[in-house]
Amino acid sequence: MMRRGSGIWSAVSGIVAAVAFLAVAEALVPLTSPGGGPIVAVGGFVIDVVPSPLKEFAISTFGENDKPALLIGLGIAVLVSAAIAGILQYVRRPLGVVLLAFAGMLSLLATVTRAGAGGLSWIPSAAGTLAGSLVLILLIARLRAWVAASAENVPRIPGNPAAPQPAAAVSRRAFLRMTAIIGATAVLAGVGARLLGAATSSISAIRDELNLPAPRTTVTVPDGAELDVDGLTPLITPNADFYRVDTALVIPTIDPASWRLVIDGMVDRPLEFSLDDLLARGVDEYAITLTCVSNDVGGDLVGNAIWTGIPVRDLLAEAGPRRGADMVLSRSVDGYSASTPLASLTDDGLDAILAVGMNGEPLPAEHGFPVRMVVPGLYGYVSATKWLTRLTVTTFADDEAYWTPRGYSAKAPIKMSSRIDTPRIGSPVEAGTVPIAGMAWAQTVGIAQVEVSIDDGAWQQATLSHPLSDDTWVQWVLAWDATPGTHYITVRAVDADGERQIEERAPIYPDGSTGWQRILITVT
Repeated sequence: MMRRGSGIWSAVSGIVAAVAFLAVAEALVPLTSPGGGPIVAVGGFVIDVVPSPLKEFAISTFGENDKPALLIGLGIAVLVSAAIAGILQYVRRPLGVVLLAFAGMLSLLATVTRAGAGGLSWIPSAAGTLAGSLVLILLIARLRAWVAASAENVPRIPGNPAAPQPAAAVSRRAFLRMTAIIGATAVLAGVGARLLGAATSSISAIRDELNLPAPRTTVTVPDGAELDVDGLTPLITPNADFYRVDTALVIPTIDPASWRLVIDGMVDRPLEFSLDDLLARGVDEYAITLTCVSNDVGGDLVGNAIWTGIPVRDLLAEAGPRRGADMVLSRSVDGYSASTPLASLTDDGLDAILAVGMNGEPLPAEHGFPVRMVVPGLYGYVSATKWLTRLTVTTFADDEAYWTPRGYSAKAPIKMSSRIDTPRIGSPVEAGTVPIAGMAWAQTVGIAQVEVSIDDGAWQQATLSHPLSDDTWVQWVLAWDATPGTHYITVRAVDADGERQIEERAPIYPDGSTGWQRILITVT
């Protein structure tokens, strides 16, 4: 039976025990499991098992903040569960400790089953579970002593009937003092361990020390490649603005000096390369647009960069793919994998590369440092593996990549698309000449024209920018004589083969969206 106030303090005891659990685990992570602690491991497990519709909902709702949203959600779940464990431990020992131990076991299993988990990866979760259990037992024992002392019939202090009983006061102070000391110590230890780990494994510092060789060939941006229109997306997406969609809750920390790329599977000669081996071959620049399969009609999960790298086909040619192979399974250091058609990686006319640089500097950590894949014409989930560490030549019949068993197509060519950047929905414009402008892409083929329709009227041909290549998007603009009122604007594209963009709407799942973008604009 719980007395007044004991429920709140037992819940607080459970939360302090959980904080102690996490603090001990975080303190041991740098020594035993550099890939991340229990929260990261459980978060990664959630990402792995979440159904595809929920994954698309998270991306569409939170965008690039989907991972912080997941971590916040997990944090709230931990606090609620910890509070319940504290209450259970008070009313029916040892159920609270059993619940905490069960949570610890789940985090341990999530940790040891992660890609790249070492032989000591179980230690942080195990030690954290033990520490949290001991703290919970100790705090609840102190709380029960306080409650018991309050219930005793001890004479009150003369002249002050309202004064607390001496035994209860002593027990209360002991409980509060212990709770505060353990809680504060745990918070400081956990935060200190996290800060120490960040300081000793700074990806930025490692990256800044890397000097890429000068590219043998460079991308020249010709006159007319970028239109001067307010509100239009830049031709080259700055690194800081480039979209990020991946399954990594924590960006992997990779030392370029120890990084290796292995090429194996159905090859005559398995190979292994260091980063120095790759750079010694010479690098070139390539202008390539990347698109995420989660990009909806008119969406912004697409970006264009000038990548520095080497052709994948050269490395595969040295390995010698065997007859019958039709797929390359690329793997990341965090366990992610992508299935790329072998033909896309060996085609002499397609610049599929291992990228080491992005817009004139080493790859940013969040975009795959030190090496990632970039393949024109394929959605990122089957081609753009970050933090690359292995290329396995195989077949689609024998192997599956990360997203394939989750219902996504094993092969995913990027679909031609066009988008309106300006004017924007919800931003009225003044009557008169108004530029309608946006982007369009049809990778490996190129955009031939973009057409715009006002209020479902005749299609008008827009002016195109000069394309950098068939592998990049182009800008387009149409001068519109806008009259007051509300108007619908629709855009569609035509590629260099004469194919028109698909009009019918199709969802993102399982291989990318289709449809013409149509927006409603108010003219004042």
